Order: sequence, then C-alpha cells, then structure tokens
Amino acid sequence: MSDHLPDWIGSEGNPPNFGDPTAVLEPEPYEVVSRSDDEMVLSMGPQHPSTHGVLQVVLGIDGETVKRAEPEIGYLHTGIEKSAENLFWNQSLTVIDRMDYLAPLTNNFAFCRGVEKLLGITGQVPRRAQQIRVMMAEMTRITSHCIWLGTHAIDLGAISPFFFTVDLRENILDLIEAASGARMNMTYFRVGGINGDLPEGFLERLDEVIAKFPRRMRDLRDLLQKNPIWTDREVGVGVISAEDAVAWGLTGPSLRASGVAYDLRKIEPYSTYEEYEFDVPTRTEGDCYARFLVRLDEMEESMRIIEQVRKNLEPGPIMVNEPAVALPPKPSIGLSMESLIHHFKLVSEGFRVPAGDVYGAVEGPRGEIGYYIVSNGENRPWRVRTRPPSFYNLQALRKIAAGNLIADVVVMIGSLDPVFGEVDR
Repeated sequence: MSDHLPDWIGSEGNPPNFGDPTAVLEPEPYEVVSRSDDEMVLSMGPQHPSTHGVLQVVLGIDGETVKRAEPEIGYLHTGIEKSAENLFWNQSLTVIDRMDYLAPLTNNFAFCRGVEKLLGITGQVPRRAQQIRVMMAEMTRITSHCIWLGTHAIDLGAISPFFFTVDLRENILDLIEAASGARMNMTYFRVGGINGDLPEGFLERLDEVIAKFPRRMRDLRDLLQKNPIWTDREVGVGVISAEDAVAWGLTGPSLRASGVAYDLRKIEPYSTYEEYEFDVPTRTEGDCYARFLVRLDEMEESMRIIEQVRKNLEPGPIMVNEPAVALPPKPSIGLSMESLIHHFKLVSEGFRVPAGDVYGAVEGPRGEIGYYIVSNGENRPWRVRTRPPSFYNLQALRKIAAGNLIADVVVMIGSLDPVFGEVDR
C-alpha cells in the first residue's frame, strides 16, 4: 500500500473497529426548540421557490425580526459520493456532475484534476484540451450566474430580468450542447482530456454570443443596479465581515464580496489560467448588494477569459497520449483488432489508478469545489469526499440573519446562491 494511505486501509478495504462494539451509545444532548414569551419559532420551507432548493430554515422571531436562523438540510440526499465509489473512474463523472446541477462541468473539472494528479499525467493533458476546459468552465460560470440572477430577481418581485438571463443562458447552452451532446449533466470532461473536439461552426456561433453579451449585461445593470426597490432590499442586509467570512469557511463571490480576493484561478492557476488577463472582483461591504455586484462583475470577467481562449485556441489532440487511460481513436477500431480489444478492455474494466490520496479543486461559480480522492490501486475510487462551496456558504445564514426582517431571509438565501444537490449530496 502507498505511504500516502491511512494505516488502517487494509487489503479488504475495511476500517478497523473503533471502540467496543457492544457498548451502548448514549444519545448526544440537544437543545429543544421551543416557544418563549418573547420569541416564536417559525418553520420556513422546505420548498423550492424562494429557498432556492429544498431548504428548511427554523426561525426564532420576535415580531417581524429574526433573532436566530437554523438551516435544516438533508431533504435532497442522494448518496452521490458512495455511488461514485462503486463506478469506474470515468463513470464516476456521470454522478458527480449531478451535484451542482447548475455547474456540472466544474464538478467534473475538479474530479478530473484530482485523478490526473494520482495518475501523474497532469502535465501531459494536451494544451487544446486544457484551453477548451477553461472555456467551458467559464461558460458554465456565466450560465450558473444567470440562473442565480434571474431567480434572485423573482424573489424580490422583478420578472423581466429572469427572461433576459434565461435567454443568455440558452444561447450559451446551445454551444455547450453542440460540443457535449447535452444541455445538463454534460459529462464532457474525461480523465486526461475531453470527450470529443469542438464541432464545425462552433467558433462562429461563439462569436455571436460574445458580440451579444455586452448588450445583455447593460440591460441587466440598467434594470437592477440602480433600481431603488432593489437597492432598498439589498443594501445593508445580510452583512458579514471579512474575518467572519473566513472563519465560517466562505469561498467564491460570497467571500470576495466581504473584501477577501481569494480565487483559485489566481492563487493556484491551473489549465492555462495563468496565461489570461482577468481581474478578481471584490467589494468590502459584505452585504447582499455587494454579493450581487461581485457576481455581475464576474460574468463580465468570465466572458473576458472566453474571448482570450477563443483568440488563442490552438489545434491539436484533445486526449492524453496514454493508452492505459485514453480510448483508441474511433476510426482505428474498425481497422485494428488490437484497437478493438483495447477499447473493449477500457470500457468493460476501466483503468487502474495508483494507490494514494489527493485533493483536486477548481474555482466554481459558488466558490472552491474540491474532491478528496483515495485510491487503493483498483479501477474504482476507494473514497470520494466532496468539499462543496454551497454547504459552507449556507451555514453563514446563521450568522447574517439575526437582526434582519423575516422578508429579508429570502434575500439573504438568494445572495448566498446555494445549490442543494451539492449541499445534501
């Protein structure tokens, strides 16, 4: 076994028996949620509208003022990590991209980076594949922020922005579908590269979206940014300081809106990000309005990266030249018995990854999405553990809700942009 593996990982892959199995475990003491003379307990949710997923928030209220808020999660638990551990390495991507279902490609991106580290092929992934990964990840960031902005606007009673954002999102999803074959849960990335090159005419259609984007962003800013109703509902609501944001484990726009310029694309550049010029938008106010502005600026920075990838996209292979990992080219399967056998073996048995453990992460739309992956040398992951940004960001609701009105709880939830597929997993 590898020196990187915990000592208790044995040949059977079973952990040791911790403690006395016959011992009677006493239940942990817990606080009973009850009503007092000056506080009433109110259950908000779970329902998808307004809470942005199946979230229940147990509120302690005094009149219209929130005294405490306890997020209650777990209604969307799907066991994705355990499902991934029972699939071949590339098959695991099909369930992992269902976690953050608004940004499936960034889920795949992080997982692939982790497995490639274990295989020792990070530097062998072709440049064109790396560039396309970056372009697709930034497209995904924009489409995710489109859904956040459209639904957040509906929360506050504004309908028009939803149609503008969905229109832009559909234009980008048309491109992603042309390359991957799907509009949702694309599973376009593969360990060692991507699943197929860009189709004919893709770049010309991309140019049309690039040309349309500035006008659409101006429309959204004109509708909302100085709208007095919008600013009244957002400014000064749900404030979290930089120190508290770091202490609560926030990442992504929710952290950067509090003044901390933490972005993995800048701090630990990967997949050619170091070659592109882009800024990391930050604000210092730490309120809902600051989080709104940071995400709008991020959308424009993402398009800035996409334009640079479009300009510098190089021809070349899109999968690593490693027969133990990559399927043979499709044309060769009908001409070579060796290629046919190779294809059959990889599809039916997968590939084996050297024993060890690794953490692979990327900067997703909601923050740092990472995977701690343990391999015991087999053709399946031994352990997959996710670091989901929504899970960490959502817990800050307990911090920011107190002292605000009940009506503002919906605003604060929307400003954190949680996706419960990755919260509950």
